[in-house]
Amino acid sequence: MITKNIVFLLLGSNLGERLQVLRSAVELIEEQIGQIKSASSVYETAPWGVLDQPAFLNQVIELQTVLDPEEVLRIILAIEQELGRVRYERWGARVIDIDILYFQDLILDSARLTIPHPRLHERRFTLAPLAEIAPDFIHPVFHKSSAQLLAVCTDNSEVKLFS
Repeated sequence: MITKNIVFLLLGSNLGERLQVLRSAVELIEEQIGQIKSASSVYETAPWGVLDQPAFLNQVIELQTVLDPEEVLRIILAIEQELGRVRYERWGARVIDIDILYFQDLILDSARLTIPHPRLHERRFTLAPLAEIAPDFIHPVFHKSSAQLLAVCTDNSEVKLFS
């Protein structure tokens, strides 16, 4: 029997047709990586890091895949490029950003990839949609649930449901 890994991804967009870009990313992820099990609501969020840029739309999806973390990373980078991502500056404006938040309860720190995402516990725009679909998922390093991490998050950036 093939083992299917549970993966949580964060999608973000603040350039172009933001909602359509997120929808296209979700379709490509399901086609190329694995079956989506759940998806959070879409949230409009203040920029983080570089503040002088448009607001983001963010969404967290949970999926199952038979792929390994490096292969998932390779595919999401290709999807970002296909959807028009150009990397100008760290935390700058972008058509699409896809981050691996969790890969099962794996702890990985390689030159190309760190899992769990090293700053997910600091970012309300990540924790709000994550806690919506996986409030009881336990962070393998901090041993706290998504809901607990959100409750103690010191990031006061605006995160609101997108209508």
